[in-house]
Amino acid sequence: MGVDLSHLVQQLAAAATREPGSGRLRLPTERELVATLDVSRGSLREQLSMLEMLGFLERAQGRGSYLQTPDAGFIRLYFDLAQQLGHLDGGQFRSAREMLELSVAEAGARRATADDVDDLRALVDRMVAESAANDGAAAVETDLEFHRRLFRVVDNPIFSIVHDGLSHALRDEVVERRRRAVERTPLEPGQTRVIDTVHYGIVEAISERDADGARIAMRRHFEVWSSLVGEP
Repeated sequence: MGVDLSHLVQQLAAAATREPGSGRLRLPTERELVATLDVSRGSLREQLSMLEMLGFLERAQGRGSYLQTPDAGFIRLYFDLAQQLGHLDGGQFRSAREMLELSVAEAGARRATADDVDDLRALVDRMVAESAANDGAAAVETDLEFHRRLFRVVDNPIFSIVHDGLSHALRDEVVERRRRAVERTPLEPGQTRVIDTVHYGIVEAISERDADGARIAMRRHFEVWSSLVGEP
C-alpha cells in the first residue's frame, strides 16, 4: 500500500513543536511518533527516510528532526519523472511556460523598480553582445537569466518554483531551439538577432508600467521564437 505523503506531512506538522529562536518545526522522538501516529517503528523510519529524500525533512544527529519546505528540486524531480512516464509532454510544458510568463510579464510591469528595469535591460544588452561574439552558450544562459530575473521582480515564490521546474524540463529544448534559430539567421557584422532584441520590447513595456503592453511583448517574444524554428 502506498504512503499518503500529504496526510503524513499534516500529521507530522500537527505533532511538531515550534523551536524557540529559530521557529523551526521540530519533530518529537521516534518513540513518541510511533505512539502518536500508531505505526510501527520500521514503517515510521521508512516514511521519514522518504520525506528526507524528497527534501521535506532534515535530520541531524544529536539535534533532532525538522520539517522543512523542499527546494525546487522536488518539482524538477516530479516533472522529470512525469515526462519519462509519458504523463506530460514537451508541448504541455511549453504551453504552461508561455501562459505563466505572460502573466509574470504583466505583473512585472506593475511591480518593477527602476533598478529592476536597468538589470533587465543590461541582461538583454549582454545577450546581444554574446550573440554578436558568436558565443551561443553564454547567450542562452543570459536568456534564461533574463526570465529568472523577471520572476524575481514579481517575487511570488509559487510562480518562481513552478518556473524553475518548467525551465529545468525545457532546458535542452531551449538550447536546441536557439541553435536552430541561430543557424537560420546568420549575422553580418553590425547586425543583431531578433531572438535577442525582441526582449527589449518586454523591458520597455515594463519600464513604462504598461501591463497590457508587457503581456503583448512577451507573446511577441514567443511568436518570434516559434516562427524562427518552424513551430506552431
